[in-house]
Amino acid sequence: MGNGDRSSPEGDNLKRNNSSDSNKSNDTASQKSPHINLDWREFRANLFAREQAEKSESDTQNQGGSTHESKPLGLKWAHPIPVPETGCVLVATAKLDGIRTFERTVVLLLRSGTRHPQEGPFGVVINRPLHKKIKHMKPTNHELATTFADCSLHFGGPLEASMFLLKTGQSKLPGFEEVIPGLCFGARNSLDEAAALVKKGVLKPQDFRFFVGYAGWQLDQLREEIESDYWYVAACSSDLICGATSDTSSESLWEEILQLMGGHYSELSRKPKQDM
Repeated sequence: MGNGDRSSPEGDNLKRNNSSDSNKSNDTASQKSPHINLDWREFRANLFAREQAEKSESDTQNQGGSTHESKPLGLKWAHPIPVPETGCVLVATAKLDGIRTFERTVVLLLRSGTRHPQEGPFGVVINRPLHKKIKHMKPTNHELATTFADCSLHFGGPLEASMFLLKTGQSKLPGFEEVIPGLCFGARNSLDEAAALVKKGVLKPQDFRFFVGYAGWQLDQLREEIESDYWYVAACSSDLICGATSDTSSESLWEEILQLMGGHYSELSRKPKQDM
């Protein structure tokens, strides 16, 4: 579970996917129209919120109650989606209670993957801070030991690889793969580029989150786990994902996302862990 037999998302694999023809065409389109696709997720979230409000209003009218105006979407939102997509989150269900690696975790899917055995979906757990800084691990890599020494470390998953997330604001950074608007990811092979951006003042060390390990699946494996109710699949706002930067806020992310999803999801967030 989350540790399928797949290759590391580092090195040539990451660069090869970044330089694919399809991504080149997408980049060209983005350059021509810088705002393209930046807010489609928010547009979908607004549609979902409107549908839920209309359903609630219809139910209220059927029961003879008074109607309420729907609330604006707000900066932090989350709603269920039917299938995984790049930038979505996998929220552990009660079925994973007692399974220490993934119990009450939130996995940010960095790539939704393909059917190719070496290109399955993968992501990082974003609500498991290790309460340690990189310097405490006595890294041998020069940039980790200097530029990023005071960055916090997080448990990213059971598979062996180092990953990092970086907040970019509204600008796109060449050489890094965008996950959702304002958030990119990189691996060990892009550390030097990341450090160069910090030294130039384009980014700050605080814009980075480093992860020990990651979670990966075969495409069908993840689909089966979702169909078996091990994971809820949700879309979340960039503010919700990027805002969980402190250890305390990231640890409460599982509850916060479920509450924002509403309904029976919200009820789960208040349930005590199942005894296994």
